[in-house]
Amino acid sequence: MRPTPHKALGIGALTVAAVAALVLPGSPAAARTGAAPAAARSDVAPAACTPAQVVTNGGFESGTSPWTQSTSSVITSRSGQTAHGGGAYAWLDGTGGTRTDTLTQSVTIPSGCSTATLSYWLHIDTAETTSSTAYDKLTVKLGGSTLATYSNLNKNTGYVQKTVDVSSFAGQTVNLSFTGAEDSSLQTSFVLDDVALDTSGGTTPPADSTRTPAAPAYTVSLSSDTAGTVWNGHESVTFTNASATALSEVYLRLWDNYHGSCDAMPIRVGNVTGGTAGALSVACTALKVDLPTPLAQGQSATVGFDLGITVPSGADRFGHDGAFSFIGNALPVLAVRDGAGWHLDPYTDNGEAFYSLAADFKVTLDHPSGLLVPATGTSTDTPGSSGRTVTTATASKVRDFAWAAGPFSKISGTSPGGVAVNVYSVSGISSANAQSMLSTAKSAVDSHASRFGAYPYGELDAVIDNNYWFGGMEYPGFVLDLVSTTALTHEIGHQWWYGIVGDDEYNSPWLDEAFTDYATDLAQGKTGANCWSGVSWASGTEKITNSMAYWDAHSSRYSTVVYGYGKCALHDLRRLIGDSAMTKLLKDYATAHWYGVSTTAEFKAAAQAATGTDLTSFWTQHRIDG
Repeated sequence: MRPTPHKALGIGALTVAAVAALVLPGSPAAARTGAAPAAARSDVAPAACTPAQVVTNGGFESGTSPWTQSTSSVITSRSGQTAHGGGAYAWLDGTGGTRTDTLTQSVTIPSGCSTATLSYWLHIDTAETTSSTAYDKLTVKLGGSTLATYSNLNKNTGYVQKTVDVSSFAGQTVNLSFTGAEDSSLQTSFVLDDVALDTSGGTTPPADSTRTPAAPAYTVSLSSDTAGTVWNGHESVTFTNASATALSEVYLRLWDNYHGSCDAMPIRVGNVTGGTAGALSVACTALKVDLPTPLAQGQSATVGFDLGITVPSGADRFGHDGAFSFIGNALPVLAVRDGAGWHLDPYTDNGEAFYSLAADFKVTLDHPSGLLVPATGTSTDTPGSSGRTVTTATASKVRDFAWAAGPFSKISGTSPGGVAVNVYSVSGISSANAQSMLSTAKSAVDSHASRFGAYPYGELDAVIDNNYWFGGMEYPGFVLDLVSTTALTHEIGHQWWYGIVGDDEYNSPWLDEAFTDYATDLAQGKTGANCWSGVSWASGTEKITNSMAYWDAHSSRYSTVVYGYGKCALHDLRRLIGDSAMTKLLKDYATAHWYGVSTTAEFKAAAQAATGTDLTSFWTQHRIDG
């Protein structure tokens, strides 16, 4: 993504909640009420895990400490309710009048633990008679993230144990809180007991560092409404366990639920087959699917589900600008498990968190014929039912799939190197500007290909709208951009640095953004002369290689350091080892990681192997760790 200097790179508060069930429209779900944690991983090697149960006095048998309660009557042993175990319990609400009760404890989840599970026993009784309206609610939060919401609709005759995976909070000290809110009539009692948060597992839960599930193949069939803003259908994914460690579950990333709420999710999944759907987590952007039996190394499985997508208003990477819809990160994709465990990082508006392995996609999009539908991969159109067209897009070895829909103006051409390029413009983009962007795209794709390897994705679609707040955004074979020669050259550069040579965009954003900005400079004939002389670090902890967890907390410095200082460091490396050595280094490095994943350590090793000069002091000076 290319940020625009004149627009704020605001980090939208991650306020979506996690719920315990998959829902399609009309089903009750948890409310979006809090801010999700900025960090799911630190920038340093994790400490060894010390298994522990970190909630103190979870059975309430030792008085009230260390719980903080809104009134002295929340933790109680009075008559009217009973404990799950022992004699004490926590009783929130139950008065039949307007009331809010809270119960809070600070907990520290050890670093390095692969598993952290919150559990509690919950009994709900109510005088409400409705079967459809949640009048009284209990909200469970960890830090700023809502884990679950219950209501009078969840009444039960006895205690039921609830469990939530909170592994993404490892290394953090956060408040665990229960909040009961009762309206003005008809009581609902929320009764809690035996609260626990158990942690276990080593720093590298898989037995090896192999990235899995591998070789995903997605098959998707969706049909749109007349506007192209609502899509419904089915998706399936077949995958193989590449790791020596058995795969007992997978996670689907429902990234665009960041743009909505858990009681009105833009991405809706239901009727899961090939596994059992578990709880949504990480602010409703991660869905656990337990496999029927553990998948051994080399074995394959398929998970399928019904899928509904509702595009919100706004000229965003997932949003619609009037009649024009932009649908990025909307298809659920598999999360990656490697030596660090499952990568379940939070969504970030400041940059990207989209870490995925190269996959094959076949996507069928049924839509009104008046809408053009540019998409990742190579597309063919066939007549559908009356007044409709079926666009079938196929893409091989791509990390994601995106498309757009609207009454675009389209112009096409072929680069001198033979790449088919299409420019789709919203209304308001002049034909001269569209032609300029087509010329830029043809030049940029050939320039990058000459340095890093031939463009492998068939056609390239650029969707142009000057209302994008973010400047530009990359997807395989598909980019969103303003009318900007530099920004479009940058986004097309991402076809190599993110698309072909992948990386963990949350934990190592410099590997795609700095490398792409460096490639943009080369394509535009810029040498970066003396650009490192303008570097001024804001603190001792600021580094080019910091993760998005750091940059979300220091958002004003993200573009300056990751893009600016990052590309300047690469220019300095070129000057240090020589132009020809740098050219060969990047070409060979791209070839070695073609459709794979790059890490900072691997790049540093490759750079050192490309020169007889000891680069130790170079990495230190340029704050490139890893």
